[in-house]
Amino acid sequence: MAGWKGSRSRYTPMDGRIPSSRTIQLGRVQPQAPGHRTVFCNDRDSNALCNFKGNSISTTKYNILTFLPKGLYEQFRRVANFYFLLISLLSFTPVSPVSPITNVLPLSIVLFVSLVKEAFEDWKRFQNDMAINNSSIDLLIDQRWETIPWKLLQVGDIVRVKQDEFFPADLLFLASTNPDGVCYIETANLDGETNLKIRKALEKTWDYVTPEKASDFKGEVECEQPNNSLYTFTGNMIIQKQTLPLSPNQILLRGCSLRNTEFIVGTVIFTGHETKVMMNSMNVPSKRSTLERKLDKIILTLFCLLFSMCVVGAIGSAVFVNFEYYYLALGWEDTQFDPNSRASVAALGIFTLITLYSPIIPISLYVSVEMIKFIQCTQFINNDLHMYHVESNTPASARTSNLNEELGQIEYIFSDKTGTLTRNLMEFFKCSIGGEAYGMGVTEIEIGGAQRSGVKVEVRESSNAIRDKGFNFDDARLMRGAWRNEPNPDMCKEFFRCLAICHTVLTEGDESPEKIKYQAASPDEAALVTAAKNFGFFFYRRTPTMIYVRESNVEKMGKIQDVSYEILNVLEFNSTRKRQSVVCRYPDGRLVLYCKGADTVIYERLGEGNDDIKKISREYMEQYGSAGLRTLCLAYRNLNPDIYESWNEKFIQAKSSLRDREKKLDEVAELIEKDLMLIGCTAIEDKLQEGVPSCIETLSRAGIKIWVLTGDKMETAINIAYACKLINNEMKQFIISSETDAIREVENKGDQVEIERFIKDTVKDQLKNSSEEARRYLQTPGSSPKLALVIDGKCLMYALDPSLRVTLLNLSLNCSSVVCCRVSPLQKAQVTRLVRKGAQRITLSIGDGANDVGMIQAAHVGVGISGLEGMQAVMASDFAIAQFSFLTDLLLVHGRWSYLRICKVVTYFFYKNLTFTLTQFWYTFHTGFSGQRFYDDWFQSLYNVIFTALPVIFVGLLEKDVSASLSKKYPELYMEGIRNSYFKWRIVGTLACFSLYQSIVVYTFVTSSSSKSVAASGKMFGHWDISTLAFTCLVITVNLRLLMQCNTITRWHRISVGGSILLWFIFIFVYSLVLPTKGIFYVIYVLMSTLYFYITLLLVPIIALLADFLYQGFQRWFFPYDYQIVQEIHRHEPDNSSAGLLEIGNNLTPEEARSYAFAQLPRQSSKHTGFAFDSPGYESFFASQHGVHAPQKPWDVARRASMKSRSKSHRNT
Repeated sequence: MAGWKGSRSRYTPMDGRIPSSRTIQLGRVQPQAPGHRTVFCNDRDSNALCNFKGNSISTTKYNILTFLPKGLYEQFRRVANFYFLLISLLSFTPVSPVSPITNVLPLSIVLFVSLVKEAFEDWKRFQNDMAINNSSIDLLIDQRWETIPWKLLQVGDIVRVKQDEFFPADLLFLASTNPDGVCYIETANLDGETNLKIRKALEKTWDYVTPEKASDFKGEVECEQPNNSLYTFTGNMIIQKQTLPLSPNQILLRGCSLRNTEFIVGTVIFTGHETKVMMNSMNVPSKRSTLERKLDKIILTLFCLLFSMCVVGAIGSAVFVNFEYYYLALGWEDTQFDPNSRASVAALGIFTLITLYSPIIPISLYVSVEMIKFIQCTQFINNDLHMYHVESNTPASARTSNLNEELGQIEYIFSDKTGTLTRNLMEFFKCSIGGEAYGMGVTEIEIGGAQRSGVKVEVRESSNAIRDKGFNFDDARLMRGAWRNEPNPDMCKEFFRCLAICHTVLTEGDESPEKIKYQAASPDEAALVTAAKNFGFFFYRRTPTMIYVRESNVEKMGKIQDVSYEILNVLEFNSTRKRQSVVCRYPDGRLVLYCKGADTVIYERLGEGNDDIKKISREYMEQYGSAGLRTLCLAYRNLNPDIYESWNEKFIQAKSSLRDREKKLDEVAELIEKDLMLIGCTAIEDKLQEGVPSCIETLSRAGIKIWVLTGDKMETAINIAYACKLINNEMKQFIISSETDAIREVENKGDQVEIERFIKDTVKDQLKNSSEEARRYLQTPGSSPKLALVIDGKCLMYALDPSLRVTLLNLSLNCSSVVCCRVSPLQKAQVTRLVRKGAQRITLSIGDGANDVGMIQAAHVGVGISGLEGMQAVMASDFAIAQFSFLTDLLLVHGRWSYLRICKVVTYFFYKNLTFTLTQFWYTFHTGFSGQRFYDDWFQSLYNVIFTALPVIFVGLLEKDVSASLSKKYPELYMEGIRNSYFKWRIVGTLACFSLYQSIVVYTFVTSSSSKSVAASGKMFGHWDISTLAFTCLVITVNLRLLMQCNTITRWHRISVGGSILLWFIFIFVYSLVLPTKGIFYVIYVLMSTLYFYITLLLVPIIALLADFLYQGFQRWFFPYDYQIVQEIHRHEPDNSSAGLLEIGNNLTPEEARSYAFAQLPRQSSKHTGFAFDSPGYESFFASQHGVHAPQKPWDVARRASMKSRSKSHRNT
């Protein structure tokens, strides 16, 4: 290696670094063009001038130097924290009436907790980075493999990756131990797909397997600059003065792993943060909940109230100062109260009172809410057994804790169909070949349609039906070679060969029909290849250039022969092309192009002579679509060798292009994908997920409107909507479709301008007529019809035009259900954004594939289905579940409870802080508005962080109005969240009135009654006696009021409230003794020596809370919430079940037995259970059920050991 010769003597693997040589061959290095990079393989010296990034990665937010400044900056970006910083600074000035500790201590505690949380999270990221950076890899050095850490790799290095190891950087695949230079990789870390993918090295580099051979490799790679596109790569390799095109098939991405291959040799192209996986590792767009945004407005309102109180006090101070109060020496020593300068008195008074009234802004609110949300996610949502999918061993996952309460206010759900409403388990069900239909089965959709029409359908299992994974076909005419007797056997043969050849499926396992496994990019493709196998065309092996098919009964019945087809070109499927083609050469030299794809794109490319079969096949596809089946057209074309050779040259040129390669390849593909002969079509069934119809019906009763956005045909989408009870015959349906005779007639003329104008005018008229008709229906007295809208992608494209967007939105909002079919991923996101921004409604998007990512990120809340389409949707989502039906628990239980809890927490914070500040405000009137503090500094400092902090946390975690089962039994309760019933300005205003009343009661009662009261010594009570008594009454009042507003009271509520009050007494007992120089010395002991103290302690909280008690009783009797009515209906039914546990009957199913086992674990019980979920030891239990030993978590064992054993009785419900 030339690049290592000058430096190998200095190389020491143990020293932790690899120095590069100073010997630089300037003649070979060319300036880097801005559009691409040049990599010199196996030559570090030449790459040194390019300043490529190293392979070490860092995903941390901070380092040792930046943690404190950057962490503090992040904290002070919050308005409340920045406000308290200013108040803390102001408290150090002479105008402050309070000690700096009063404001500095709460702020310090909040900042400390937040920074510790940030440091912990960043430390975890750092440990993960270190583990990755220090992973080992074999590097080629002087004709031998040396093991070094990943972080020391550089661009251009030659590395060896062994089986099951991860690729340390983005590599160019050079050679493999497998024949024909192929390897198999798994991309689960990138996209979640576990099916293996094949990669093929260039034939020129196949020999570079041994270190001796690899050390002789010299080449230059000209490729694209680093980017985040996982599925594209453009580049050329220059080797031995020959330029060879590179594609994604030669690239091994960092994070993928090697499978079924002993080892591979590759050269490093992109390193570290320039690898594609690292360039994709950006955060999901930050989302803030609607409640949090309203919270900002309320805090702004409190700011205004604070400023108003300060202005009132400042004006009062300026009026009060007067020389007649000469005995106060105003202005003699302190200019702040100089009667000769009343303006300065007022100005300085504002600053004084701001520091005095600063507790009106709840500084600990954000930290408390974050803590509550985090625990709600990790302990409740993630551990809910009702959202645990047994078959896939997948629990629910909350990927963010910012949007918990948003789940309780969803009004619109946008759902994908395939894999979200359906199982994404495709089965070959029916087909049409040469105009003849095959397949006798009846789908779930057809059964549902017949039942809607009043026809009873009996489904009988046919003796001829063959069931295989991906194959559920019933028609003896095509099975076991019977197709040879059909009217069109040649067309059948082409049909089967198209299924067996036109694909990118990989084989795994033994080459026998019973044991072979197919690794496919999609379930559809696997189902088609499985169908070919069952029809007698068994695809059993592939190499980069060949496909091997074992054909039965072709030449004569009973004869089996292995046929090899040479794959010349693969024109891959993408969302733009909507088709896939393969050019193959038969053993006899025949050249054929096989093509499969959507009917719209295949029909456009058919040659003459297909009119009859086109018409018949279209009718069959419409029937299949009506039955809820997914259709695909198959076609072929016999190629002339000369025409093919001419086209292939253009294909190679396009494949070698560094700029716009994908576009040029698509253009070249158009040149050969024409004049096709239609073979027929396939129909694949994708059954509905279990529980989808009942889930949609429940969510509709909850006031949630569901839209289905799918790429399927209109007939398929409508029938799926019927099957899952999204649409029914009682609904008035508006269908806006481009598949009309008038539009087809204009399209046949081929004038694009006229086509666009005509479709836009047609859509405009249809929208206008539908809107008027909808308005008439809704205005009809005595009826409340439900409306449904169905629109296809082509019409939607024009309906989303700014001139028609408002009409579309108004019509859609009046509909209970909307189905958008034939839509692109971009249109999904546009529709979601239209409702979110245009209607200002809270939206949720749910999907399972990469094409749903835009829609998921556009909604307020994104939910990913962890299904068979990889993990792209999950990685972009806010919450992940395994089944659509789990939305019932996610929204109606967790969402509604979270909304209720967070609302109570936030409103309580405002109530208790406003009450505390108002007592100080009333005292200002008795001190000439001078800013004299009523309470001791430590009282004010610890009020929020100690004496009232813990109970509200437990309310945020354990509060619930009705049980989980009742939440699902009465889904209408969810509408209170949609209406935002618990966080309206009326609620805030009511609490403000109670704060006003209670502060007056506490302050006035204590100050007035104490004027005639005396201590045991006969002395009158002083300032600190009165303020201590008032503060004691205040702590008791605000804590007891929290209990009054709880629907759920458990042991933890009582402990937290009683503990908070007890903490106050412990604090004041100690504090009254330790500082004899302060006025607070011995105060509590003096107070407790009088009967007056105990009478006041009893009467003040009762009188203060009396208005609350009467208001709540009046409201519950005459203006009850819906949940209060449900509580009264079921008030005599104890809540013995929890949301995470199934109800236990006499005959237990395995699932119920599992839940019953969880019910035996120690947990808190109450009339309305606060702990709604299972034990943290659930992983161990699940593992044991599957015969796998998994030790219990230490904290679970310790928790159980600490519990006293108690006898329990269990009752079957």
